[in-house]
Amino acid sequence: MKIKIHKTYMIVLLMLLLPAFFEACNTGSDHSTSALNSRDDDQVTELEKIRSRGKLIVVADYNSTNYFIYRGQPMGYQYQMLQELADYLDLRLEVRVSHDLEQSFMALNHGDIDLIAMNLTVTADRKKRVDFTYPHSQTRQVLVQKMPDNYKKLNPLQVEDSLIRNQLDLAGKSVHVQKGSVFAERLKTLSNEIGAEINIIEVPIEAEQLVHMVARGEIEYTVSDENVALVNKSYYPVLDVQTAISFPQNLAWALRKGSDELKDEINSWLVDFRKTSRYAVIYNKYYKNHLSVNIVSSDYYVLGSGKISRFDDVVKRESERIGWDWRLVSSMIYQESRFNPNAISWAGAFGLMQLMPATAGRFGVSRKSSPESQIRAGVSFIKWLDKRFQDEIIDPNERAKFVLAAYNVGKGHVDDARRLAEKYGDDPDVWDDSVEKWLLNKSEPQYFRDPVVKYGYARGIETTNYVVQVLDRYEHYRNIVDEELLANNQSIP
Repeated sequence: MKIKIHKTYMIVLLMLLLPAFFEACNTGSDHSTSALNSRDDDQVTELEKIRSRGKLIVVADYNSTNYFIYRGQPMGYQYQMLQELADYLDLRLEVRVSHDLEQSFMALNHGDIDLIAMNLTVTADRKKRVDFTYPHSQTRQVLVQKMPDNYKKLNPLQVEDSLIRNQLDLAGKSVHVQKGSVFAERLKTLSNEIGAEINIIEVPIEAEQLVHMVARGEIEYTVSDENVALVNKSYYPVLDVQTAISFPQNLAWALRKGSDELKDEINSWLVDFRKTSRYAVIYNKYYKNHLSVNIVSSDYYVLGSGKISRFDDVVKRESERIGWDWRLVSSMIYQESRFNPNAISWAGAFGLMQLMPATAGRFGVSRKSSPESQIRAGVSFIKWLDKRFQDEIIDPNERAKFVLAAYNVGKGHVDDARRLAEKYGDDPDVWDDSVEKWLLNKSEPQYFRDPVVKYGYARGIETTNYVVQVLDRYEHYRNIVDEELLANNQSIP
């Protein structure tokens, strides 16, 4: 027998049940959103902490393959791989620099960083201290030595006779290697295997710099990963890198033990990414590109020249005049013009610092002015803006964000965003997640028509991106363009 339910009864029943249903849904939603806050710290996974923070913090070493600055832009195999990973995880990337492996392992295990992103050889001893991701590449260790100065005039047999080809011949030789590296461990094992002493000299210098020192004749031997050694041989033909001292080994990134969810997420991405043409392009770009020798020999290659651009001396002098870090001003100039003094925008801004004609005239320059005059005028404009925020925003680092924004969009629009922030209960003296947010809102009618807004519509997304990109690049410049670090990498202390 079929039971018929009257439509009116069904409607009444639904009206009685729906409030309870929505209350249950809301309760479940509240529970899930507060779950992270209510759990103990040791219950929150590394990946959850990173997502809550919004950025992935990694440590890398800077050299001609992994991470460097060229023509004002951060580049390198590790850097591009990390940027791909950060994009996949929808996180910002923060790169820190260290050539001290032991210090990096300590920073990882103390929770100061999330990942060591270097060509780390996976060994049994290291696996006791850290977890490793799926390998991002493979290589083997090779002895790096210099051919005779007159090798071009010698026949091949004479050249071979002057080089170490048999590992037994390393007995009694002095080999410089990076302190705490697997190269030192391999040489210790090899010394035991051949039953003779190898004089292993561990120094706090990055492995590639030691390769350069062999090429310059400052030391006799070092050990390097073969892929890095082959790249450097293209820079220094006098090097020989044919003598292997290990079998092929996996290279991977290191994570803190217990970071299982983060490791699984990275591995899932890495396994798939290594099969793509994009990965092949990145790997070949840095390890198999014959044009890379042109990068290293260029004045725009920071590790070799110590320069960001050909305008460094002027930028340093003018930045010192206003108390700003010259590397931050350099990052602005790159963002504005890519260091092109003849650049002209669609809106009429011109020169290295892309001043609009009215602003340029106020500071005494025109399109015909020299690059030096353009930089002086741009820095004077920065000083003018900084002075106008000085009384309200005391912290100079915080104030710099407001100055960058005002340089890009105009002080009036930034002042509007500050007034909106204050009206709606946010701090008008803080940029991140406060004034930044209200500048973005100035593209919405309900906000750019607000009575406290005096300058109307603004395309805030361009300015907020400008601030982020200038500051991110500045951090890369700080990582690599460090006179003290560059000096320390050129010689053995």
